[in-house]
Amino acid sequence: MPELPEVSAIAAYLDSRTAGLPIRRVDVASLSVLKTADPQYTDLPGRTVSAVDRIGKYLVIRTVPGPDSGPGASDPEIDLVIHLSRAGWVRWSNTLSQTPPRPGGKSPIALRVHCGLPGEGFDVTEAGTQKRLAAWIVRDPSDVERIATLGPDVLAVSRDEFAAILGATTSRLKTVLTDQRTISGVGNAYSDEILHTARLSPFASAKTLDDDQIDNLYETTRTVLTEAVQRLESREVATMKSEKRTGLRVHARTGLPCPVCGDTVREVSYTDRSFQYCPTCQTGGKVLADRRMSRLLK
Repeated sequence: MPELPEVSAIAAYLDSRTAGLPIRRVDVASLSVLKTADPQYTDLPGRTVSAVDRIGKYLVIRTVPGPDSGPGASDPEIDLVIHLSRAGWVRWSNTLSQTPPRPGGKSPIALRVHCGLPGEGFDVTEAGTQKRLAAWIVRDPSDVERIATLGPDVLAVSRDEFAAILGATTSRLKTVLTDQRTISGVGNAYSDEILHTARLSPFASAKTLDDDQIDNLYETTRTVLTEAVQRLESREVATMKSEKRTGLRVHARTGLPCPVCGDTVREVSYTDRSFQYCPTCQTGGKVLADRRMSRLLK
C-alpha cells in the first residue's frame, strides 16, 4: 500500500509535470471508483491544475478555473482526491491513448486524466481483483469524510504532541502508528521499519514508554519517513515501487537475515495481512505468536 513517502513522492512528481496545465479530459473506466457526484468529473475539463499535494495517504490534485472551464467555472477550487488503497498506483505518459479505456474491461486503469499537450497525462491504476481504490471530486478535501476524521500528520506533530498521543491510548505501538484516526501517514510497511529501527516491539504498549523511548521513537519516525521521501523523490514514478522494496530492512523480508544483527526476520499474520520484525532487535529474542491477538511466547 502506498504510504506517506510514496504518496508524497507521487504528488511531487505530478506537481512538477501538471501544475499550471489545463485538464483536457477525464476518462472514467470504473464508475465504482468515484465516491461523489457533485461536483461531477465532467466539471474538471477546462480547469487548470494549481498544485498536487498530499493529506495523510491521500493524493490531492487541486484545480482552479481556466479559460475553457465548464459548469464548474464558478467554483474557485475543485479537487480530485485519490486514495490508492492497497494496490493503486499512478502512471504518467506522454503518449496516452486518445481512445477512452473501456469501462468494466480487464485493464487496470480506473481513471485517466488528460492534461497539457495531446498525449500527456496520467492513469490511475489498480492491480488485482479487490477493487478498493477510491476517488472523490470535492470543493474542499475536508468534504471527504475519511480526511475530516484523520489524525494529525505524522511529520507535522511536535515531540510533545507525539508523546501526548502515545499517552492517551492503551493500544500497542503497531496499532497506534497505523491508525489513521490517531496519527496519519504511516501504514503497515513503514511502521515495521520504524519499530525495527527504534528497537521496539510491535506489541509494546504505547502508554508505557518512558521519555527516552518516546524521544527515540519520535526521532526514528521522522528519520525513516523523511529519508524514504528523499530517496523516492529522486525517482520516476515507474521505479518508485522497486526503490521502496530495496530500502526496506524487515518488512516483507520474512525468513531473511536481519541486516542489523543477522537473526531471522519473523512474521505475524492476521486477517488478510502480515507484519515483520526481528526478535533480537525488538523483543529480547522472544518470538511473537503468529495469531491476531498475539502474546509473547514463554
